[in-house]
Amino acid sequence: MSIERFNIKVSDEVLEDLKYRLDHTRFPVQLEGLGFERGTDINYLKSLVSYWRNEFDWRKQEEELNSFNQFHCEVDGIDIHFIHERGKGPNPIPIILTHGWPDSFLRYKKLIPMLTDPASYGGDPYESFDVIVPSVPNFGFSSKPHHGGMNNYKVSELFAKLMTEKLGYSKFAAAGGDIGSGVTRYLAFNHPELLIGIHLTDIGIIKDIMASKDEDLSVEELQYKKNAASWMSKEGGYISIQSTKPQTLAYGLSDSPVGLAAWIIEKFRDWSDCKGDLNNSFSKDALLTNLMIYWVTNTIGSSANMYYENVNSLPKLGYIRVPTAIALLPADILLPPRECAEKNLNITRWTTLPRGGHFTAMEEPELMAEDIRAFFRAYRS
Repeated sequence: MSIERFNIKVSDEVLEDLKYRLDHTRFPVQLEGLGFERGTDINYLKSLVSYWRNEFDWRKQEEELNSFNQFHCEVDGIDIHFIHERGKGPNPIPIILTHGWPDSFLRYKKLIPMLTDPASYGGDPYESFDVIVPSVPNFGFSSKPHHGGMNNYKVSELFAKLMTEKLGYSKFAAAGGDIGSGVTRYLAFNHPELLIGIHLTDIGIIKDIMASKDEDLSVEELQYKKNAASWMSKEGGYISIQSTKPQTLAYGLSDSPVGLAAWIIEKFRDWSDCKGDLNNSFSKDALLTNLMIYWVTNTIGSSANMYYENVNSLPKLGYIRVPTAIALLPADILLPPRECAEKNLNITRWTTLPRGGHFTAMEEPELMAEDIRAFFRAYRS
């Protein structure tokens, strides 16, 4: 399949079915005096669902998303949806931005114009980018493969072909967080000749440290191991179920929009820099638009399945020689020690941004755009 123009157009039938389900939600009981301590707070969720039913305008959000140039093309039998916006500068660098879970290509909505048209945001037009934002297969408007094996490595191979064979770029930059960080690192490891540099907001849980004996670790590494173990025991339940029994989870989340909201909203609250109040970092429209992308495409089950694939079928990464920038966010899940990251990555820029969490491009797009532009400044020649 050649590259084809694409616009989002959800059928009225899908929206009417959603309205019916929202109108007939059966909420569980929540113990008195609780907020988010045991999961998504029922009072917040009821408020969000009320907004979803009575005020949220999907057609308006659909129109805003369709203001971007969107396309579909087939790579190795997989249909990939992507945004492709050209830079408004004399020599833009192509950059592919890869999202994670439980977000979507929406993660980069605010960031895209800041990279394509820096002059409109107080930047230098000579630092513009051609921006490509795909929906990861199993997410959003890309296809849901009916066979296993769609892990970070496989996605990276598809994206390498998207950038070179389909879009014609001989070299490009890449950036991502969460699953997007994993995909970007596999791109750099397996195709260093294609990559100008990579920009990451996390490097996942460092398995080598977790598997090491305490006496073999530095003070920083040992503290990281303790922090990671504590986080996994308190917050990592979603990883356990999505990496072992994602199909069981998929039935409930694919059938109930409120169940889907509860599963995802908790992560946006806990992983962001919202300080306990989602309104500090995200509008209701942004949260619901992200939920809608999962709902209207029925991809919550397939997206969760990537955790299973990454645990069970992912090849090991080696040292990545491509120049790498790490931008850490103070409210993100786990902040790795630099000495650990440097064992696996050729780090040429290491910054801790003053604000932001796991969904940085949604929370603090100006800071993210500035850091990306600063890193690639040295590689434009």
